[in-house]
Amino acid sequence: MSYTVAGIDVHKKVLMVVLGDVSQPHWKLQRQRFGTTTPELKRLAEWLRQQAAQEVVMESTAQYWKPVWMALEPHLKLHLAQAQSNRAPRGRKNDFRDAERLLRRLVADELTLSLVPNPEQRGWRTMTRMKSQLIRDRVRLQNQIESLLEEMRLKLSSVVSDLLGVSGRRILAALAAGETDPAKLAALGDERLRVSEAELRDALTASPQKMHQSLLGLYLERLYLLDRQIADLERMTAEALKPHEGAVARLAEVPGLQADSAQRIIAEIGPAAETFATAGNLASWVGVCPGEEESAEQNHNPRSPKGNKQMRQILTQVAQAAVRTNGSHFQAEFRRKLPRLGYAKAIWAVAHKVCRVVWKILHQGARYIEYGEYPNPKARKRRIQRMLQSLRKLGFEVNVTPLVPELQQ
Repeated sequence: MSYTVAGIDVHKKVLMVVLGDVSQPHWKLQRQRFGTTTPELKRLAEWLRQQAAQEVVMESTAQYWKPVWMALEPHLKLHLAQAQSNRAPRGRKNDFRDAERLLRRLVADELTLSLVPNPEQRGWRTMTRMKSQLIRDRVRLQNQIESLLEEMRLKLSSVVSDLLGVSGRRILAALAAGETDPAKLAALGDERLRVSEAELRDALTASPQKMHQSLLGLYLERLYLLDRQIADLERMTAEALKPHEGAVARLAEVPGLQADSAQRIIAEIGPAAETFATAGNLASWVGVCPGEEESAEQNHNPRSPKGNKQMRQILTQVAQAAVRTNGSHFQAEFRRKLPRLGYAKAIWAVAHKVCRVVWKILHQGARYIEYGEYPNPKARKRRIQRMLQSLRKLGFEVNVTPLVPELQQ
């Protein structure tokens, strides 16, 4: 029975397609060239249908693979190969050869394939990743505003904890509007500021130039735009994930996680993490598990492999928040590992544990239960057994009764 597979070398303006029946001992390959416009993509889909193609593999070339994927997604089984796994020997690169190599390496299971979620989840990813990018832009803008204030010799950020808070924005808006009187600017500060009016007035004493005030006005316009767009994306994401609000709520119960980070995780791995059969599969895909570089039965490099950049960033932030949650299991785990591993590796170990907890909550529908400062039950049981053994060696016979019934295993 024939089984036809196509390999596509994707470029911005052209697609090089190689198609062959991989069920035969000697493949007879067909080569075709297509454009990347919508009519050309429709022609490609029709040609593949006429040739009875069943699978297609393409290279993840920048963003140019996405239109091809969306055009073929309803009709064929698709694979997206990471470009690094299909590299040609130097001096032997050719477009049709690249497509043929994709085809041969797919059949030989030598390609590193990327996870491409369903269209709905891809929409969630687009919204959450755009929001993360806008937040990074906002942080960069805040640094630019602070740099401009230093150039104006205004030390507002030295006396106000949140430069873009309510008081800070009022003062900045007045500065941009042309106000330079330190007393009037200081009067715009909220009475709850932890600084005296005299200190605030001294920090605002300077002679800013007209050019600086105009630039500050432009910065504030961009700030208001970013805040409005971030709020719009939050509303859109919450509306899109409303059918899965139960999963978001369960994730938000984990120390270090909040609704925003829970939404980002679901956008990356899905509301049930159904793609990953085990917690280890998810940890490997994210890249938080120990690496493996074995030679002569020795692991020469336990460094974690590369994985999903967004999930690694989320889990690192969550881990840093979780270890600061007083009384949490993650804080106890971090303190136990810190002397031996150091800060960075201990945080990474906590991120690995958080990743496994996330999989269990989503894949199995579990809820997070915080044991507080109580140690791991298995470790506690082993410690009790060692203590009893030591006491028996000394000639004592002891019966152990837990003071807290809930701790009895």
